[in-house]
Amino acid sequence: MEIAKTKSEGELLNWDDINKMKYSWNVACEVMRLAPPLQGAFREAINDFIFNGFSIPKGWKLYWSANSTHKSEEYFPEPEKFDPTRFEGKGPIPYTFVPFGGGPRMCPGKEYARLEILVFMHNLVKRFKWKKLIPDEKIIINPLPTPSKNLPIQLYPHNA
Repeated sequence: MEIAKTKSEGELLNWDDINKMKYSWNVACEVMRLAPPLQGAFREAINDFIFNGFSIPKGWKLYWSANSTHKSEEYFPEPEKFDPTRFEGKGPIPYTFVPFGGGPRMCPGKEYARLEILVFMHNLVKRFKWKKLIPDEKIIINPLPTPSKNLPIQLYPHNA
């Protein structure tokens, strides 16, 4: 809302506005940590190695799970708690938060997705208040976390 207050009626966001939306991006990151857009990925072992006492031969296919990484207590204390402050400062240790992948295989659309998410959040928060119509709606994971009743909400314009 701070950015909205600096804009005149109908004035659009600019790149400087997007770069000021640090807390909004922290909120989006925490949402992606708790409900990753990508559940995991397969990789092929390029060398023989031992992991947690298990021998993994070269050529084996391995599946890495974003959920198990994003919800590790070792990297994210109280992993089920929604806490956008986890992303302040330097944020999580590299490769512990990877909704867009990491390294040379990082999603090339990451910055576009960031821009789209922040513009959407800005317009939603600026224009509406809302309330959940089913306050204790259950979440079903099949394979992605999804509200069981599709998360119905009531939108109210701010001026109402």
